[in-house]
Amino acid sequence: MANGREGRPPTLTERARRAQLIEVAIEQVAEHGYAGTSLSRIADGAGITKAAVLYHFSSKDAVILAAYEHVLAALVETVGAAVDAAGDAGKPAAYARAMIGHLRARPRHTRMLIEAVTGTAAERAPEARWRPLAGLLDGAVRARGGAGIDSRTAALAIGGAIDAIVAERLRDPGYDTAAAAEVLAAMIDTWITR
Repeated sequence: MANGREGRPPTLTERARRAQLIEVAIEQVAEHGYAGTSLSRIADGAGITKAAVLYHFSSKDAVILAAYEHVLAALVETVGAAVDAAGDAGKPAAYARAMIGHLRARPRHTRMLIEAVTGTAAERAPEARWRPLAGLLDGAVRARGGAGIDSRTAALAIGGAIDAIVAERLRDPGYDTAAAAEVLAAMIDTWITR
């Protein structure tokens, strides 16, 4: 967490205001996109002045980056808990279900992730996404006594499928992503038991 003024730890009030600004930024980016979100919109949404926003964050990008990191941390926590609760053989399917379920339940977070990555320098190295899933796939293959797979390609394909399912839900709110997650989980199970 950033320090308060003069490098001291932030006060409870400062932490609460930063948390509020992060939530407002998520809401504004989800509604207006990165380009349509300004410091003024964030300030108005929080009921404070633009100067007050700048007290807590040095720029629009700093607020957006903090919001992106907040959303990403929530996603990682949810997916991590689901993966940790599954046995080795079920971890890849748990990963896919948890990713899709988390983003289905939080469409504003989904839009925030998309907009922050396309509008700011929040882009992460591609292997930061596929490598953990590839490790889960390798572990699942070992647990099931499978013959082995190209886990990098499988992880990229699963990540692409997750992205497509989530994007389709944003386009069509009636799309049944829970059913889609089960189809993807069944596909994953087929891959790792060959």
